[in-house]
This record gives sequence, structure tokens and C-alpha cells, in this order.
Amino acid sequence: MGLSSSLLAEITDVVVAVCWILFAVIFFVGKKGASRSDTKRATSSLLGLLLQCMAYAAVWIFRRAYFTPLVSMSNIAGVSVAIVTMAIAIGSIWFCLAAVRALGRQWALEARVIEGHELIKQGPYSVVRNPIYLGMFGLLVATGLAISRWEALVAAVVLFLAGNEIRIRSEEKLLREAFGAQFEDYARRVPAFFPRLF
Repeated sequence: MGLSSSLLAEITDVVVAVCWILFAVIFFVGKKGASRSDTKRATSSLLGLLLQCMAYAAVWIFRRAYFTPLVSMSNIAGVSVAIVTMAIAIGSIWFCLAAVRALGRQWALEARVIEGHELIKQGPYSVVRNPIYLGMFGLLVATGLAISRWEALVAAVVLFLAGNEIRIRSEEKLLREAFGAQFEDYARRVPAFFPRLF
């Protein structure tokens, strides 16, 4: 790797690290404004959260040598991957922030319904039904591209998606019970996790 590629790798790592700090701030600030009371919880969603945390641990623990590429590639490909990585990290944080702001006091780590719960369908919730999970996934992928070995990234993606499926099913079961046909109509129009391209 030339000097410029090494510098770009360092910048990419810094951008991803700053995005992690912002991710933590978003969740701590969002948690502060969240309602403390709820009418119903789905504790099974915690298993999904555990799997997602294990995925994050995999990309952080199984690191490659500092400022080296994920796989052997040309300088142009390395620059392209670095730019895409930073864009994914920044976009993911923006998506998480927009989703937490849209949820307001309804936001929580564990799937739940609170008194006076509203079905949020605007902002990032008009793109996917679970935008925070999509943002979390993007941050996982960006971290893996920036610092992990490719095997760890693949394993982390599998773990995260398994945990994600558990969390989505738990959360959406509660929302179906709370909102019935209104949620079913929303679910028909808006994808659960990956946005439609067309």
C-alpha cells in the first residue's frame, strides 16, 4: 500500500470510530427521552440483541493488521472500498438518528408497546419498518470493511442477521397485536429490513 492508501485507511478507521461514538451518543440520548412505562414487552427480542452484540464483538475482536486491505486489491479498488465504507458508516448513523428521533419516547432496546403507542410510518420508517436495525447493520458492515478479517465479517453478518430476524419477529408480533389491520397495511407497503430499490 502506498502512502496515500495508508492515509486513506487511517481516515476510514477514524470515520468509523467517530461513527461508533455517535452511535453510542444517539442511544444514550434516545434512552433518556424514552418512556419508562410499557403495556407489553417481548423479552424474546433480547436473544436477538445478544446475537447482534456477538456480531459486533466478532468484527472488533478478529481484526486484521492496522491499515491493511480486507483482501488483496488494486489501489483504485482500495480507494473505492474506503469511500464506500465511510459512506455506509455515515449513512448508517444518520439513519439511526433519524429513526430514534421519529420514535421519540417510544424508543427502547427491547421490543415493547407503551401506553398511547403510535405506529410510526414517516421519515426512515417510510423506507423500511426497522430502520434502526438497518443502521446497526450498516455500521457492522462498515466496521468489518475497515478493520476486520473477511472471515470475521462473514460470520458477523450471519450472526447479526439471525439476531435481527428474532428481534423483528418479536417486535412485529407486538405491533400486529396492537395495531391489527393498520400494521398489516403498513407491512404490505414497506419492507421489513432491506429497502426496495424500485
